[in-house]
Amino acid sequence: MQQLSEQELLRRQKREELIKLGFEPYPSPLFEVNATADQVLKSFKQGDEVKQENIVSLAGRLMSFRVMGSASFAELQDSTGRIQLYFRRDDLCSTEDKTLYNTVFKRLLDIGDLIGVQGYIFSTQTGEISVHVTNFKVLTKSLKPLPVVKTTVDEQGKETVYDAFSDPEQRYRQRYVDLIVNPQVRKTFQQRTQLINVMRNFMSDSGYLEVETPILQPIYGGAAARPFKTHHNTLDMTLYLRIADELYLKKLIVGGYDGVFEFAKDFRNEGMSRFHNPEFTMMELYVAYKDYFWMMDFVEEMIEKVAISLHGTTKIQVGGNVIDFKRPWKRFTMFEAIQHFTGIDISDMNEAELRKTATQLGIETDDSMGRGKLIDEIFGEKCEHLLIQPTYITDYPLEMSPLSKKHRSKEGLVERFEAICNGKEICNAYSELNDPIDQRKRFEEQIELGKRGDPEAMLLDEDFLRALEYGMPPTAGLGIGIDRLAMIMTNQPSIQDVLLFPQMRPEKKAAVAEVADYVAIGIREELVQIIQKLGYLTIEELKKAVPNKLHGDVCGMRKKLKLNDVKNPTPEEVAAWLA
Repeated sequence: MQQLSEQELLRRQKREELIKLGFEPYPSPLFEVNATADQVLKSFKQGDEVKQENIVSLAGRLMSFRVMGSASFAELQDSTGRIQLYFRRDDLCSTEDKTLYNTVFKRLLDIGDLIGVQGYIFSTQTGEISVHVTNFKVLTKSLKPLPVVKTTVDEQGKETVYDAFSDPEQRYRQRYVDLIVNPQVRKTFQQRTQLINVMRNFMSDSGYLEVETPILQPIYGGAAARPFKTHHNTLDMTLYLRIADELYLKKLIVGGYDGVFEFAKDFRNEGMSRFHNPEFTMMELYVAYKDYFWMMDFVEEMIEKVAISLHGTTKIQVGGNVIDFKRPWKRFTMFEAIQHFTGIDISDMNEAELRKTATQLGIETDDSMGRGKLIDEIFGEKCEHLLIQPTYITDYPLEMSPLSKKHRSKEGLVERFEAICNGKEICNAYSELNDPIDQRKRFEEQIELGKRGDPEAMLLDEDFLRALEYGMPPTAGLGIGIDRLAMIMTNQPSIQDVLLFPQMRPEKKAAVAEVADYVAIGIREELVQIIQKLGYLTIEELKKAVPNKLHGDVCGMRKKLKLNDVKNPTPEEVAAWLA
């Protein structure tokens, strides 16, 4: 049974009153809007002539009221910001019927309701640009009260926020409320879209084609990760949500495109943290006849453009750090980075020596970790979090990169780089492996790692190998984690802050007895909502009540809720409930 607060009950009553008065609280016809709050504020200046014939039409959500008898002020919020409204009874109600102002506006509207207004622009005596409303229409009656966030400004101009809707779990679960009451959150997601558009335009202008590849895949590949698994009933086959779109995009390079990219939703069945969500956005790009050196230059230029587009500068405040995306970025090989931060040269160590070194450095290992995984753990634990400014880590061990081409001059390494920024990877790129014989061997090595217990080992993809056998040109490939890049570019501490609807654990529901449970102990059904409103949500809680006090509370709440059709219980009835 849905539990309603006193405010929610009152709003439902107001909804019914609107209907009885002939005002539809959820009308079907469109409301013609010809201006936004931002446009009005920018177009009208102090001292401009007030022209009553120039009617503006706005729609949005009521965020505050100041009712003063026959005239009132309110604040309307639309997608561009807030603007003050001025309501005057005699302008709204030119006849003897004052219902629209006296009843609908003053009594039946609440903060959070959506209305459409028509009126002309003027400036108040205090200089605030406002809309003098000559007509308004209820567009949506809000049945739940919004959190009331108040802001004050002291003489020094310092803002103080009271009663902010700031609890992270509430904000992420109820993003719709978060967006209403926290305008800075809307800005974050606008910047995220701007970031994607800059990247999309940069790649399109470079001549590369945006494509779409399958999300449901018979074999997952292109990354080291656990997949989500599902079943196709008609085909009677197991399918996986993609962990990457790499292999499909490289098939398109085989097919003759010089450059393809995709903004893809990928899915990895892994833990959740400030930096991980099981569903995330990845941009992957593959360009024929290029290598990883070319791709480093390309990424620097593109991300520099993103920073300037969003902030007008390459320098961005991220937490306590100022990060500068100006080209060129610093470059370390992986072995150089490990030696730089630990003082240990691991470049010639075998698996046993690496395991011993990891233990000496306080890093946990297990038997499923091969040489590449051990190196990755050492780098991750001892180096990655120390790289704040954008830095390329290059030339990874062969074992870590089954899809990357062997290094042209360094034995045992591959032509791969990752960009690390603010202590986290934001992109991964290779000179792509295009030798089908070598690729098959790498896949087979991954199968052996899987047998040792590595849950993230790749599978052998015969169709991808067949495509390589037709011949893939030398290719540079890139993957950029959009969510992590958005965290940095918008100065957000958690990936949940740049995802509109992040994955959450199931919401805990309070135990609530059914109506039938109350009726079973002799309570009339029409009294159940009153009892629950008093906080007695289970029969066990109710049985602990004091009879005389409970009787008084029920009668008082019935009166408060204006349930005139409901008869008060007698003291004897209440005592019988608790017997």
